[in-house]
Amino acid sequence: MSAEPSEGANPELPLFPLQAVLFPGGRLTLKVFEARYLDLIGRCLRERLPFGVVCLRQGAEVRRAGRRDPAQFEMRGVNAHLDDVDAEQAGILRVVAVGRQRFVLDAPRQQSDGLWLARTEPLPDDESVAPQARHLATVKALANAIATLRQQGSQPFIEPFRFDDAGWVANRWCEILPISLAAKQKLMELDQPHLRLQLVDEFLRSKGVVA
Repeated sequence: MSAEPSEGANPELPLFPLQAVLFPGGRLTLKVFEARYLDLIGRCLRERLPFGVVCLRQGAEVRRAGRRDPAQFEMRGVNAHLDDVDAEQAGILRVVAVGRQRFVLDAPRQQSDGLWLARTEPLPDDESVAPQARHLATVKALANAIATLRQQGSQPFIEPFRFDDAGWVANRWCEILPISLAAKQKLMELDQPHLRLQLVDEFLRSKGVVA
C-alpha cells in the first residue's frame, strides 16, 4: 500500500479522513466499500496494524470517479484499532474499531489510488485523574444518558465504563453532544482532561441538561 520507509524513518500510517472526530476510547463503526479502504482494512487485519482517523475540513469521504480527492483534513487525529470486521455482502465490510492514541501528522501524501498516508508523532495519553467535585453532576448525567440509551437498545460506548476518570467522561460526552465537528476537534486536542470536562460541564449547564 505504501513505499518502504527509509531506514530509521517512522512507518507511514494509512489514513481514513471522515466527517467525524474519533476520541481515545471511542467506538467507530464504518461501512467500507471503496477499493482503497477495503485494501486498507485487509492489510490492517493481516498485519494487526492500526489506521489513522482524521476529521475532514473540506472534501468528501467517498472518492468521485475520475477525480483526485481534494480533501483537506485536520493534522491531529487518533489511531483506530480493529475490533470486528464483518462482510455484510460482496464488496462491503462492516468495520468496528476502537480509538486509542492521539497523534499529529507529518508530511501526509496521497497515493494514485486515493489513499492518504502520513508519518505520525504520538501525543501523550490523558493523565488518569478523578472528576472534580463540581463536575459530579455531569458524571451522573452521563450515567443516566447511558441507561436511557440502553433502554432504547443502543450502546454507543465500550465497557468498562470509567466514571472515575475525567478524560473518559469528557470524551464520551463529546461523542454524543450536538456540537460542530470543529468544536469536537478542539476538545479532542486538549491535553488537560479536567479542562475538557469543565468545558463539557459548562455546555451542559448552558443547555439546562445539568443544574
